[in-house]
Amino acid sequence: MRILVDYRPALRQRTGVGEYIHQLVHAYTEAHALEEVLLFTSSWRDRPHPDVAASTRARVIDRRIPVRILNYLWHRREWPPVEMLAGAVDIAHSAHPLLMPARRAAQVVTIHDLFFLSNAAQTDAEVRRDYPALVAAHARRAHGVITSTQYGKRQLIDRLGVDEDRIYVCPPGAPTWTTLGREPNVPEDGCILFLGTLEPRKNVGMLLDAYTRVLERRRDVPPLVLAGRETPAASAWLERLRSAPLAGHVRHVGYVAAAQREELFRSARLLVMPSLDEGFGLPALEAMSAGVPVVVSSRGSLPEVVTDAGAQVDPTSVEALAEAIERAVADLDWSLDAARRGLVRARAFTWDQSAATLHRAYREALARRSGAPKRSHSG
Repeated sequence: MRILVDYRPALRQRTGVGEYIHQLVHAYTEAHALEEVLLFTSSWRDRPHPDVAASTRARVIDRRIPVRILNYLWHRREWPPVEMLAGAVDIAHSAHPLLMPARRAAQVVTIHDLFFLSNAAQTDAEVRRDYPALVAAHARRAHGVITSTQYGKRQLIDRLGVDEDRIYVCPPGAPTWTTLGREPNVPEDGCILFLGTLEPRKNVGMLLDAYTRVLERRRDVPPLVLAGRETPAASAWLERLRSAPLAGHVRHVGYVAAAQREELFRSARLLVMPSLDEGFGLPALEAMSAGVPVVVSSRGSLPEVVTDAGAQVDPTSVEALAEAIERAVADLDWSLDAARRGLVRARAFTWDQSAATLHRAYREALARRSGAPKRSHSG
């Protein structure tokens, strides 16, 4: 097979979606070295890092086309087909919820979550313009739909009407650390860590409210570190860090690249993810695999990912979140037990297994494209 993968989410800072597609491609090419995988990138100013081809074992096809213009043409005009930009391919795999147009290739699309359907006002202009209006038709038309959790699969069936046999669940694999991951990591002087893009659905404002409440109860609470790229929505949150009671207790360190993640987790005694929705919640898996206890939202995919390996709280309750943070800080036995459970839970997630599922998805998508009979499965 000759497979074209939309690599644009990983072109600059590899946040959740970008890291996912980068690692999935790497695992796929490791397992299927005889297949040709092409990474499609497009930007007017940003170029792929020189080591991308070597680190993924895939060939990069880089086009100097502004992302916004190409997305408008693809989403609203369904032109140009990928064959015009990359040559003939068997599979055209989009890394975001709308298809890349293709003349002959089987079309595969990745949809991690549907937050943009219920919360369009909290998304950026391009997503708000195109995703809610087009996602259902694109998902039903796709020859295969990739998602990362059973939660995502249920959403695709119930809200978009996608046939179950076209959906394939490919979770992220747990990372392998150099020194972490063998035992609990709960340093006495460690911080409370939030890791993720500072956008509305990450619920950072509620986290700051809960942390403020914990500060009112105990002055020995560890510092809170916000690690992640800021968005326009983050300005009010970051302004709060400059004045009492948060000044001197909370700091924003910005985006943290993959190479620096291990040191970040080594410095943490707790990860908190109070998201209003998540398609997977990669930082939670990263933390569990590093032996860091987690407090997560009881919404979206996070309960499925974490199960009983951490605390789950209502993300709309300041008091519930504050109590969970305070317990993790004050009760070392709880933290150590949660960290041990997390280490065990993280071992259930492997890139090899997801690469095998992806290979089946590609084969069956090709069969659907050609009209050949296909074997049904549960993904």
